[in-house]
Amino acid sequence: MTQFPLFTLDNAPSGSQALLAQSLTDYGMVPNLHAVMALSPPVLEAYQQLHRLFMASSFTDAEKTVIWQTANRFHECHYCQPAHTAIAYQMGIEEAVILALKHNAPLPDPKLQVLHDLTLAIIGQRGHVSEAQLTSFYAAGFGAQQLLELLLGVTQKVLSNYTNHVAKTPLDEPFKAFV
Repeated sequence: MTQFPLFTLDNAPSGSQALLAQSLTDYGMVPNLHAVMALSPPVLEAYQQLHRLFMASSFTDAEKTVIWQTANRFHECHYCQPAHTAIAYQMGIEEAVILALKHNAPLPDPKLQVLHDLTLAIIGQRGHVSEAQLTSFYAAGFGAQQLLELLLGVTQKVLSNYTNHVAKTPLDEPFKAFV
């Protein structure tokens, strides 16, 4: 069985050292996901860039959280579900939204529910969404820009969720309280 080491700034491949240093600066720690991805500098760089780009999208923090957690739950990611629960609290997301996402319950905001539903449809239907699903998305106040940015968020989560599945990434201590 392949083992995935958790790299540090001291032992990471040279192409990942600056990327891990950036993680430390951004988060005050090197998340284990990043420590695993450091094995392949292009993968870690791609993930960090996807994250930066998604953070710069037109979605609110609550909407980003809905996309992340919908994908995390769908993919049953043992790492990202608690990590993004912690992040949601840090971002100041309403607890009712956090708990609804965690427990797969209806969201308290109809617009967030529509976003959740389309995120599920995109993932589950591999991008083949119906006109009715798109009409609902647009009627909720989203546009074509947000549809493309939703794909960006899903792409970020596929990379992290699948990495965590194959690497069996251990959960960081700060996230354990959110399992």
